[in-house]
Amino acid sequence: MAETRALRALGLIVLVALLALPAVAHFAKDPAWISLVTRMLIYAIAAVSLDLILGYGGLACFGHAAFYGLGGYTVAILFHHARSSEVLWGLIPGSTQFLVTVPAAMLVGGVVAAAIGALSLRTAGVQFLMITLAFAQMLFFLFSSIATYGGNDGMTVRRRNEMPGLDLRDDTVFYYLVLALLLLALWAGRRLVRSRFGMVIGGIRQNERRMAAIGIDTYRYKLAAFVIAGMGGALAGALMVNHARFVSPDMMHWTKSGEFMVMVILGGAASLIGPVLGAVTLVGLEDLLGQIPKWGEHRMFAIGAILVLVVLFGKGGLWGWIARRLSRGGDG
Repeated sequence: MAETRALRALGLIVLVALLALPAVAHFAKDPAWISLVTRMLIYAIAAVSLDLILGYGGLACFGHAAFYGLGGYTVAILFHHARSSEVLWGLIPGSTQFLVTVPAAMLVGGVVAAAIGALSLRTAGVQFLMITLAFAQMLFFLFSSIATYGGNDGMTVRRRNEMPGLDLRDDTVFYYLVLALLLLALWAGRRLVRSRFGMVIGGIRQNERRMAAIGIDTYRYKLAAFVIAGMGGALAGALMVNHARFVSPDMMHWTKSGEFMVMVILGGAASLIGPVLGAVTLVGLEDLLGQIPKWGEHRMFAIGAILVLVVLFGKGGLWGWIARRLSRGGDG
C-alpha cells in the first residue's frame, strides 16, 4: 500500500509539473523548453504504442518507425493537396483540419500495420524482427523516391493543422493538446492491458503454445495488438509533423525504430510509464549532450553506454529502479 501511495504521489507531482511547465518557461523567458518537452511527449506516445507489442506481447518489432513516418506523411500529403487544391488520386481531397488529418493518419497506420502484420506475424523471433525491418525500409525507399513529396529532402508543412476553438499555432496550446493525447493514450493502454485482451497478449508472451492449446487464436490477438500499436505510432508521427512542420523519409529509417526500442527498454518494458520515462530521458540526454562542446557528435556513444548499464544493472529499466527505491522506502 505504501508503495502504491508513493507511486501515485510521484505521478501527481510529475503531472502538476507538466501542467505548470509553460507558465514557468514563459516566466523564465525560455520558451524553448515548451518545444523540447512537446517533442518528448510525442516520442512518449510512440514508445507507449510500441510497448504494447514489445513489452506486453514480446514481439521485437524493428519497423515501428514505418507507422510513425506514415502518420507524418499522411498529414503532410493532405496539407499539400489542400494548398494546391488537387484531389489525391482523383478521390481524396486535401485537408488542414486536425480532426481530419490525425484520424486519417491513424487509419493509414492501422491499415498498413494490418497488411504488414498479416505477413510478418506468421514468423517469430529473429525472422519477425528482420521482416518488420525489411517492410519499414521498403517504405523508406519508396518515399525517398517520390519527388512530388520532396523525395530525400522531405517536405515542409508551412503551418500546423487547424482545430475549432484552439489556436494550434500557439506552442503552449499545442503542448497541452499533446499532453492530453499522451494521458489519453496511457489511460487507454492501462484499460487495454488489464482487460481480457491484455491478459491474452501477456499469456502469449509467456507461452504461446499453451494459449493455442486451450483454444485461443493467438495469431488474431497478435495481429490486433500490432494494428493498435501501428495506429499509436501513426498518431505520434502526425503530431510530430504538426510540431516540427516538416516530414522526411528519415522518420521511417530503421535507426528511428531503434530509438523507439531503446526508449522502451531504457524506461522499462511492460509498464506503460516506463516508455514515457525512457522517451523523456533519451531525448533529454540527446539535447543536453548536444549542447556540450565536442560532445555533440559523440553523444550517442555516451547514451549507448548508459543503456548498457541500465540493461545490466537496472532490472525493469529506470521505472523498475524507481519502483524498487520507493518500495524500500515504504518498507522502511
